[in-house]
Amino acid sequence: MVNGTKNYGNREVKASVFTAYFSEKENAAALYDSIAGTSGTSPEDIEYRTLEGVLFMARKNDLAFTVNKRVLVISEHQSTLNDNMPLRNLIYFGRTIESLIPSRDLYREHLIKIPTPEFYVFYNGTKDFPLEKEMKLSDAFIDLQNSQMLELTTKVININRDKGHSILTKCRPMAEYSAFIEYIRNYRETGTGNAEAIMYAIKRCRKEGIMTGFLNKHSSEVENMLFTQWNWDDALEVAKEEAREDARKEAWEEAKSEGIKEGRKEGRKEGREEERKNTEFERKRADAAEAELRELKKRYGLN
Repeated sequence: MVNGTKNYGNREVKASVFTAYFSEKENAAALYDSIAGTSGTSPEDIEYRTLEGVLFMARKNDLAFTVNKRVLVISEHQSTLNDNMPLRNLIYFGRTIESLIPSRDLYREHLIKIPTPEFYVFYNGTKDFPLEKEMKLSDAFIDLQNSQMLELTTKVININRDKGHSILTKCRPMAEYSAFIEYIRNYRETGTGNAEAIMYAIKRCRKEGIMTGFLNKHSSEVENMLFTQWNWDDALEVAKEEAREDARKEAWEEAKSEGIKEGRKEGRKEGREEERKNTEFERKRADAAEAELRELKKRYGLN
């Protein structure tokens, strides 16, 4: 701990800037009010339930907290689209509830009350995506029935500033976080390296009064987290592109191999046809020569 706050720069602590920023209770309270349509949620009402991982790359979920022990908010920040979020949230929810309820209580007769769960994904990637979208667990079911006995709905909210979602006007921390990530992306798009883009964005945010308190407390940790995150994302993208390229090469080699096989078959077929034509030609030429010889013998009275 550093001055009563987590040392997010510790490489053994699972963290992203989103997790660290909204792990400040004032920001989580503002986030909840913006998505729940409420007001006056106090930082003291927030109790964190985020599943802990070990390293950034092995993180579990980004953020989970209860509000007055009545509502459980499980949320993720994503810069890439993932159709499996309802399934992942189902797993997160199960693990979180497991941590909330003593296992022995499950065998008691009286009803166990649990916080009402809500599931969100905050998307700020570069691909075109609607303002909001609901993803359902049942979309993954192999066999769809008329009446599903289990459903889980995840709301995906596009927090890119150019989309203008209302959450950016209702929740200042989310608006500032969105601006910060946009600044980094803009610097990177000019060809600036990751480390320089992050430092430029931090400097600009401080100048514009964006996330200043958080950046002043955790600037070096933020640089480390973001550098890890952006390089990890780049590595994943490179790996995906390499996988796509390998798949293309494999498909080409397979097609070429099949083409050669087919060509060999076709070549053998054409060879047989050519041989048949040559044999037919030679037979006709032999017949013509024989007919011509008979005509000469008849003409000159030869036996």
